[in-house]
Amino acid sequence: MFQNSRVFSPTCVLALNRLCPICEPMKTTALTTALALTLMISAVQAQSFDRVVQAEVLPGWRNDDGSHTAALRITLNPGWKTYWRAPGDAGIPPRITWRGSRNIEAVDLDWPTPEVFDQNGMRSIGYSEEVIIPVHVAPQTQGKPVTVKAQLEIGVCRDICVPQTIKVKAELPPQGARDARIATAIVDQPLSAQDAHVGAVTCKVDPTKDGLRLTATVNMPHAGGTEVAVIETGDPQIWVAEGTTTRRGNTLVAQTEMMHVDEVPFMLDRSAIRITVLGSKHAVDIRGCSG
Repeated sequence: MFQNSRVFSPTCVLALNRLCPICEPMKTTALTTALALTLMISAVQAQSFDRVVQAEVLPGWRNDDGSHTAALRITLNPGWKTYWRAPGDAGIPPRITWRGSRNIEAVDLDWPTPEVFDQNGMRSIGYSEEVIIPVHVAPQTQGKPVTVKAQLEIGVCRDICVPQTIKVKAELPPQGARDARIATAIVDQPLSAQDAHVGAVTCKVDPTKDGLRLTATVNMPHAGGTEVAVIETGDPQIWVAEGTTTRRGNTLVAQTEMMHVDEVPFMLDRSAIRITVLGSKHAVDIRGCSG
């Protein structure tokens, strides 16, 4: 289950996500005895975190249109958390691949509304104890068996952060009963912009030394408490810094800076911008913005 036993403190994770060179794993230059000791420590660490997190496929049910609704269920020991698709500077981005699945044309995930964690001045976004992520599967051939095979590369954190690799596999039944756990997770989604009565959404883009600064202005009712706006570009090659969120009346302003991971100039597609506003009453999912 665990193919990566490196352990990081949350501070080091924050630095790694900010492209800090001081937290790169040190090259092994010690003597043979020191190397052996390191390997022994890594083995002990891997064993000690062996049962921190488990994952499984909830097989779900077949829909009238031939698609299938299933879910990934991730459970964690008390005090541990894992991360949302945009985890913040202090989080570890999850990566899920479906290589080896059979009779699958497309897979779409519905990430439930996450929590915002603040620890020692660092912010991360994710889930504690358990998360059920609905998975919508479009089969290549209707009426034939569907096999889901997934590899989850996720981070789990408490006082330290541990990257984990977990493999799961399941047959999706052509006739399955609706699972209340999946149905609840489907409901636990951010509101759409329309349902949240979002008005105009504009994005101003300014050049910076290393990339771009984006300022999003959103006309919307308050989502409750201390709002956190998360901006995504849809391009994994563009690194987005942890931004700021301010509000005045019905206007929310979110600002962040972006740079290409290869440190090259890049174009920003405003229609692909995704802004998620997390509040104490609800969350809101906003797709696209104008200039």
